[in-house]
Amino acid sequence: MTVLKALLKRKAVAIALIYILIVVVAAIFAPWLAPHDPAEQFFEGLSLEGAPLPPGGEFWLGTDLLGRDLLSRVIYGARTSLIIGIVSNGIAVVIGTLVGVTAGFVRGWLGSVLMRLTDLMMAFPALLLAIALAAILQPSLWIVAMVIAMVNWVQIARVIYSETISLSSKDFVAVERTIGVSARRILFSHLLPHLLPTILVWATLGISTTVLLEATLSFLGVGVQPPMPSWGNIIFESQTYFISAMWLVLFPGIAIIALSLSFNLVGDALRDELDPTLKGRR
Repeated sequence: MTVLKALLKRKAVAIALIYILIVVVAAIFAPWLAPHDPAEQFFEGLSLEGAPLPPGGEFWLGTDLLGRDLLSRVIYGARTSLIIGIVSNGIAVVIGTLVGVTAGFVRGWLGSVLMRLTDLMMAFPALLLAIALAAILQPSLWIVAMVIAMVNWVQIARVIYSETISLSSKDFVAVERTIGVSARRILFSHLLPHLLPTILVWATLGISTTVLLEATLSFLGVGVQPPMPSWGNIIFESQTYFISAMWLVLFPGIAIIALSLSFNLVGDALRDELDPTLKGRR
């Protein structure tokens, strides 16, 4: 609660938390909050010339090129982005933490193998690797989540590895090893509690990366596939109307940028609050 109070004292972070809460509520209650079925095509959703309608009237954010309500699609798109963002980032954090802690604490040949594997994964551009894997595996919601997790765990693995090496060299660890304290107790009673702030910060910041990566994959056609709404594929479907119907790109684009920025602000604030070396520097 102390950390939460400290976060809420910062206006930018408080606004970010409010926006994240709004997106979470919209995602959970999408069937009740969305004014229309996101896949329903309305005859009155197109002009006489067959063009999308601008915001206003029955369709608050306008309609898309098929006459579907854009507000409903953006609300349902929030559900897609959050599911993939939270699930894929959670998997990446777990894998990265396990690899980093094991390599840093056990060391030896196992640690060397794990870190060489991490280095190999880092040698490939994350976006290109995600595109290749998603295209090969035939994208769906859960496949996209798994693909993003597979390319995102390496960064946290490197950070946790360095933190574990640093903690393992501390005097209290050397003393406990000398008096015969088991490696399991040292790991769970001392190392992991010290690593928890780093893990929490990366878990927050990582959602921003996964949201952007999911939107990029969907925009490129190898992410979440229509008719399931995703902020990325909404923008992809609207490319031809970018000039004449700018709202089709503007509203989902703002949603993506605002959500990513919000998680970045919260993650940075958490880092400042949980890292004692940074307190007092703001």
